[in-house]
Amino acid sequence: MAPHTFVLMGKSGCGKGTQAKLLREYIEANDAEKRSVFYLETGERFREFIKGKTFSSRLAGEVYKTGAPQPAFLAVWNWAHLLVDFLTGEEHLLVDGTPRSFQEALVFNSAIKFYGRVKPVIIHVDVSREWSKARMIERGRMDDISPEEVDKRLNWFETDVVPALDYFKANELYTFIRVNGEQSVEKVHADIMEQVVANLN
Repeated sequence: MAPHTFVLMGKSGCGKGTQAKLLREYIEANDAEKRSVFYLETGERFREFIKGKTFSSRLAGEVYKTGAPQPAFLAVWNWAHLLVDFLTGEEHLLVDGTPRSFQEALVFNSAIKFYGRVKPVIIHVDVSREWSKARMIERGRMDDISPEEVDKRLNWFETDVVPALDYFKANELYTFIRVNGEQSVEKVHADIMEQVVANLN
């Protein structure tokens, strides 16, 4: 199996992390060459970053409290330095929840070209605003503390993340698939695998 790149995107609460875990397990179990999977998850990493004591952490924490998106340079730094420091080029790349804006998508595309990653697969786990809101409040993360904060983040998805999705959908360098996320975990996984298994050669 040649090195592949998969990017999971979707509203908060859509189950990206769970589906990334299942996809990773499938790849590791079915890759005859036993390539490793470079798993790049940015949400939890950034939540830990803003708890830090550095000047940048404090400023990012203030932005976080307002519900506004982080500046593009900081969002890119959150994942780009990991690729620069640790990617070997031999492994599969599995990205969870990034890019989150059109600007970030352009930078991500430049990284994909730089590393020679062939035909990355964008997996859009699509759920309604109502579904997302219910799941976010249910899980009760630090950034899901009130309906008002949840609404801010969902508005941000529409204004910032949707243009990134549209960019990948129209870009012939990528394979773009959409799955209905308002199903059981098992059914969502089955739908993802039905569409991507042809790429796992």
